[in-house]
Amino acid sequence: MDKIQMNTPLVEMDGDEMTRILWQIIKEELLFPYIDLKTEYYDLGLEHRNETDDQVTIDAAEATKKYGVAVKCATITPNKARMSEYDLKKMYKSPNGTIRAILDGTVFRAPIVVKGIEPCVKNWKKPITIARHAYGDVYKNTEFYIEKPGDAYLVFQGEDGEEKKELIHHFDGSGVLQGLHNVDASIESFARSCFSYALDTHQDLWFGSKDTISKTYDGRFKEVFNQVYETEFKEKFEAEGLEYFYSLIDDIVARIMKAEGGFIWACKNYDGDVMSDMVSSAFGSLAMMTSVLVSPHGYYEYEAAHGTVQRHYYRHLEGKETSTNSVATIFAWTGALRKRGELDGTEALVSFADKLEKATLSVIESGKMTKDLALITSIENPVVLNSRDFILAIREELDKLL
Repeated sequence: MDKIQMNTPLVEMDGDEMTRILWQIIKEELLFPYIDLKTEYYDLGLEHRNETDDQVTIDAAEATKKYGVAVKCATITPNKARMSEYDLKKMYKSPNGTIRAILDGTVFRAPIVVKGIEPCVKNWKKPITIARHAYGDVYKNTEFYIEKPGDAYLVFQGEDGEEKKELIHHFDGSGVLQGLHNVDASIESFARSCFSYALDTHQDLWFGSKDTISKTYDGRFKEVFNQVYETEFKEKFEAEGLEYFYSLIDDIVARIMKAEGGFIWACKNYDGDVMSDMVSSAFGSLAMMTSVLVSPHGYYEYEAAHGTVQRHYYRHLEGKETSTNSVATIFAWTGALRKRGELDGTEALVSFADKLEKATLSVIESGKMTKDLALITSIENPVVLNSRDFILAIREELDKLL
């Protein structure tokens, strides 16, 4: 079979630990034999980010603006333990947060549904897609430790000389301070991305925040969503028979647990971070969730929603066998290849992405799977495969489909 040709490269962002190992196996076994793969490569492994003072992350995001489509491996966001482990110059911020801020988009995360892996929430019949705002809040915070009594103020100094000042708290002793921010332009992009994606995928859109407590901050999110909906999307939603629904975040969470699914749940940055893990785990596994950053400027970045699988990586370094689920990482590649094919008009690339996804799910449905899925499957007597053999089983199934 002749290899499928690519007209435009993908931006490839390599990552860390066990997912970095899987990344290479996926390319060697599931991509190189079938595609004349063209990528512009950026090593976002923590060592290289440290060597470049994290400039490589910025360069990768700018390259995504140039080529339009990127695929990213899971990466480490360092804490104090990682500072020592990797001898870092400083505690670098989340590379995902940096990329999201540069691309100005919304992260859409959806569980990968497969027969034999039933959701923990029995009434969930269809996928629930999390739309996570990709800018600001705790991910762009300013914070420090207070060591003595005193007053903390929130201060804004306008370029015109105007000053706003409000007491946050009088400290009688030690404590902590955190400053959060967001901007209207990003909230508007978030809203437009959510409404547009809902129309594209023909799904209702739910959105929740805590405007009863955070009357100004969260209230602004509610206001902007309502403005964008009323002025740009209401008629389109009504024509398609779709609903936009707003409520408090705690009410939304309660409703989610009783819903059947099949809709988009828009969340602020932190809410989306937490709730996407809850939804993916409840649908089966953290390794069974897709993630795509969609920018209103026409950029797309695909990745797995989970982390670097640190525990398995340490086993790998000891020479021990691992059974690591690579499904979401495979689907990051298929998502990027499909979008590249759609944008370039390369139907063969779109078809290949579809068949690779089908092959992956068929292997699981046949009873062959990684250990995490074997522990929760309803399929009797599943065959547990190690990390490489699971990918090789997918390749065997893919060959049949091709």
